[in-house]
Amino acid sequence: MTERRACLTGVTAQLPERWVSMAEREAQIAAASPSFTPPPGLVTRLTGVRGVHLIDDDQQASDLAAAAGHKLLAGCGVEPAAIDLMLFAACCQDLAEPATSHVVAAKLGLRCPVFDVKNACNSVLNAVQTAHALIATGQYRTVLITCGEAPSLYTRLNVPDAQAFARALPAYGFSDAGCALLFTAEEADPDGQDRGVLASRFAAESAVWDSATVRTGGTLARRALDDGEGFFRMESLRMRESLRRLARDELRPVFDEWRLTFDDLAFVGVHQVSLSDVDELCGPEFGVPRDKLVVTLPRHGNVASASLPLQLSLALETGLAHPGDLVALIGLAAGASAGLVVIRL
Repeated sequence: MTERRACLTGVTAQLPERWVSMAEREAQIAAASPSFTPPPGLVTRLTGVRGVHLIDDDQQASDLAAAAGHKLLAGCGVEPAAIDLMLFAACCQDLAEPATSHVVAAKLGLRCPVFDVKNACNSVLNAVQTAHALIATGQYRTVLITCGEAPSLYTRLNVPDAQAFARALPAYGFSDAGCALLFTAEEADPDGQDRGVLASRFAAESAVWDSATVRTGGTLARRALDDGEGFFRMESLRMRESLRRLARDELRPVFDEWRLTFDDLAFVGVHQVSLSDVDELCGPEFGVPRDKLVVTLPRHGNVASASLPLQLSLALETGLAHPGDLVALIGLAAGASAGLVVIRL
């Protein structure tokens, strides 16, 4: 039986037009918090984020996903009828029921099967894994992945004190974005250089699930709510230590196992939460070369699971990556989970 691979036909990102500087964000926090004023410039010093994109008041996560989907299909010259399967992959969702993929599909005019893939900031990376598996087994030939992230809506602006501000601080870098990726089936060439998703590896440390949460939208929220539960909060040290262990112990050894070096790669995408995290991935324990990165965080903020597609689309636009190149996508997410996908473009 001929081996099939999921080949990346196109990728695009959709950023809201509204961009707010971190100084403006700090002013919003001060205005909403009568008893607390954030130290000026602290968020940028700690995260590296200089500003964020914010969706309009009448927009939903599905609107960002649909806009990216329209843009990608038009750019690739693909009609909606050609899509066999659509996956919506994001931290965010429009509703608890139904799956947001149905909302996006209706906006795109799709009539194919759809479902959601949700794993915090690794949602898109897991959707790539899913699309590859479904294409490789012959169940689908053309899979569209869409993503709509609006994490800014879970940012707490009204904070009563410094302790609450510290728990909410990672969320002040949250930025909104949509993205889309199109994968199509291609038969492996035994005599040539295979394109598409070549390998993937995922790991998790689920015991730390409660260190970064938004406690709404599920059964937990139906049973107990207070004024702070609807916003993102994080025990930063606990979560980051878990992600460091996963990157160091679960992902880094995979490069040796696959006989792969960073010199083999044209581009390396890494999930970007803070510049200090990027520095650590570029440090001696992991060793990602800085010239292989597209650092989007300062201008575009933490766009959750849209981060890797955004970086990949910019790598292609700027000429860092070209068709035929080998690229790696490294995902790190609350939960905690880590993932690595290698693709030949």
